[in-house]
Amino acid sequence: MTPDPPFRTADFDYDLPPELIAQEPLAERSASRLLVVRRGSGRLGRPDTPAAEAGVLPGAPLVDSHFSQLSSLIAPGDLVILNTTRVRHARLLGTRASGAPAEVLLIHPGANGSWIAMGKPGSAMQPGKRIELGEGVGIETDEVLPDGHRLVHFVGAAAEDAIARFGRLPLPPYITRGPTDLDEERYQTVYARAEGSVAAPTAGLHFTPAIFDGLSAKGVLISGLDLQVGPGTFKPVEVEDPCHHPMHPEHYEIGASLAAMVALVREQGGRIWAVGTTVVRALESAADERGALRAGPGETRLMITPGYDFRVVDRLLTNFHLPRSTLLMLVSAFAGHDLIKAAYAHAVAQRYRFYSYGDAMVIL
Repeated sequence: MTPDPPFRTADFDYDLPPELIAQEPLAERSASRLLVVRRGSGRLGRPDTPAAEAGVLPGAPLVDSHFSQLSSLIAPGDLVILNTTRVRHARLLGTRASGAPAEVLLIHPGANGSWIAMGKPGSAMQPGKRIELGEGVGIETDEVLPDGHRLVHFVGAAAEDAIARFGRLPLPPYITRGPTDLDEERYQTVYARAEGSVAAPTAGLHFTPAIFDGLSAKGVLISGLDLQVGPGTFKPVEVEDPCHHPMHPEHYEIGASLAAMVALVREQGGRIWAVGTTVVRALESAADERGALRAGPGETRLMITPGYDFRVVDRLLTNFHLPRSTLLMLVSAFAGHDLIKAAYAHAVAQRYRFYSYGDAMVIL
């Protein structure tokens, strides 16, 4: 039997009409649509079928639903795992010595009060150069790191004070407007805790306290971990072979209680639900070959592509992802490349809303 050829980055491309990229959140968090994707059930059309014809065929495992119906898919005794990270006001707008604009994105703290950052233009963040934020406060670059990121420090104010005064919510690059007061609430999950991410774990944006109350009343278990989402989440794969894509590191923390809960639920026959690809990366990075979780802090550079053997996660709730992205590759690995290709074609044909403020997909 001839093995399947390896996937190339072009295999994860698709056409998306720009008007389907959600620019605003819906009035209600849980009002989003939900595409239910059932693995191993039904029959798909050919992957090259035009978008208008690649939707739900007789017996195809794609069902249009609404997020408010999610709880009907989760059984008592299952465990839903959330990423409880909070988005940092990490975007800082300033000026160069010439008066021209510059922008800095803080990624995470470094040693001795320094920060790891990136920005534009890159020429404004060379060692010794300073970007003025205002009121005598600025950011000075100390070093260009091997991966292209910068080691910087604040001048004129402590980092916490400068971020509080000048930091802006870093909305994704495909949202073509500045942040508003509404984004301060809606680009955070209702369960966000420790600040540390440059992007929201968007699959969780749909949840409300009422949905959690309903799940708990049903006997569904809910727990969380922390993974600090980095800017690599928006970086397209630019090499032909995805295996050669450099994954940026992301820090995570898994509590001992969550590790014990995962073990108990698996022993009792329950399913592990990951809310978002960030939860998948943290869980799979922390798992040993038997699927047992190692509690504590960690750092993940895990690149998941089709053929990956998932050791922890049984079900995945996620939003729709950018073409040629590592997140789309992860979802394709979980559900199957042909099934995800058909699901995305269906979502486009049915005018689903895409990306951070868009609709959701659940893979069963």
